Amino acid sequence: MPGGSEDFYRNLKGFAEFRDVTDLSLFRPLPDDWCIVLADIKGSTKAIEEGRYKDVNMMGAACITAVINVLPEIGIPYVFGGDGATLAVPASAAPAVKRVLGAARALSGNRFGLDLRAGIVPVGDVRAMGADVLVAKFQLTPGNAMAVFTGGGVQTVDALIKADEGGGRYGIPLPEDDAAPDLEGLSCRWEPLTSCNGTMMSMLVLATGERDAEKAVTYREVIDGIAAILKADPKSASPVSAENMVLKWPSRGLRYERVMAAGSPNRLRQWLWIYFTSIVQFFLEKTDRSAGGYDAPVYRAELRANSDFRRFDDTLRMILDCPLHVADAIETLFARLHDEGRIAYGVHRSGEALMTCLVFSLTQGEHVHFVDGSDGGFAMAAVGLKEQLRGAKPNRSS
Repeated sequence: MPGGSEDFYRNLKGFAEFRDVTDLSLFRPLPDDWCIVLADIKGSTKAIEEGRYKDVNMMGAACITAVINVLPEIGIPYVFGGDGATLAVPASAAPAVKRVLGAARALSGNRFGLDLRAGIVPVGDVRAMGADVLVAKFQLTPGNAMAVFTGGGVQTVDALIKADEGGGRYGIPLPEDDAAPDLEGLSCRWEPLTSCNGTMMSMLVLATGERDAEKAVTYREVIDGIAAILKADPKSASPVSAENMVLKWPSRGLRYERVMAAGSPNRLRQWLWIYFTSIVQFFLEKTDRSAGGYDAPVYRAELRANSDFRRFDDTLRMILDCPLHVADAIETLFARLHDEGRIAYGVHRSGEALMTCLVFSLTQGEHVHFVDGSDGGFAMAAVGLKEQLRGAKPNRSS
C-alpha cells in the first residue's frame, strides 16, 4: 500500500473554480522524491497535415492510461496536451513507468507510425536548474480531478526531453521485448463534436513574466477577460453539450480500441468484449435505459461535467465553442496583452472537437473526457505560440 510521499496527490485538497489555478496558495511543491514524466509525438504537425490527429490524440491519452493502470494504488497528477501528456510519479515507481511508456512508444511506432518521445526527470534535477514544480488539484466533480502545474518545471522538463532524444540521461528507451501497455479504460466511441455556436477555438496562453506571482496576475486577467467576453453572450461555451453528443454503431473510434488491445495476450477476448459493450452502450443510449451499472442519461450528464476542456501546466490551455464574434473578441484580448509584452499565445479554429475517454468506474462516476480541436487543435495552436516566443517582446513590467 502507498504511504508517505506516495500519498501526496491523493491527499491534496482540491478546488472547484477553474480561475483558482491562479491562486498560488492552493499549490504545493511536488515532493523531492518524485519525478516529472513527459511524452509527446515528434513531428505531430506533419501527422496533422496528413489528417491523422485522432491517432496523435489517442497516443497522448494512452500514455496517461498506461501509467494510471500500472500504478493503481497511487494518485497520479496528469495533464493531457493533445499530442502528448505530462504526469508526475514517485521516484520509486520510475522503473514501472519506464516499462509501460517504453511499450507505449513501441505501440505508437508499430501501429500508428508515430514517433512517441518520452522521458522522466527527477524533481531534484529540475530544482537544481532553478525551476520548481508546484501542483494543485482542479476538481471537475467528486472523484474526478485534473492536475495543474506551475513553477516553470514542466517547461524545463519539456526542453530537457526534447534535447535528450538519444535516450540518454532522461529519455525512455524502446523495450527489448514485445511487452504491451495495459490500456484498459481508454475508449473513443463518441462522434466528433460539431460546434453549436460557430467555431471550436483551441487556445494556448503563456505568461511571459519573470516571477510566479506576476504570471499569476496575468493568467487571472486572461481567465477573467475571457469570462467577461463569454458573459456578454448567453450561449454555453463548453465544447461538449447535449446537442452535439452523438453515438453511432459501429463508431469510427472502435478501431482505435481494437488497435490498443492488439498487444494483449487475450486480444481476441478483448476485441469481442469491445464490440459487445459498444453494442450494448449504443442500445442503452438510443433507448435512454440503464443496465450493468451504465445509466445512459446519468452517464451523459456526468460526461459533460467531467469534460476536460480547461487545463494548466505552466501554460493555459482551453477549448471553447464560441460564436465567431466572441472568438474574435478573445483574440483581440490576447493581442492586446501580447502587445503589452505580457503573454505569448496561439489559437486554432475548427468546426469540430474530438473527445477521448478514460472510464475507470461507471457505477462510481469515475471517468474523465479529454477534449481537443479537430484539424490540429492544441498542436496547431502551439505552432503560433512558438512563433511568438521566437519574436517575443520583453515584459515591460520586469
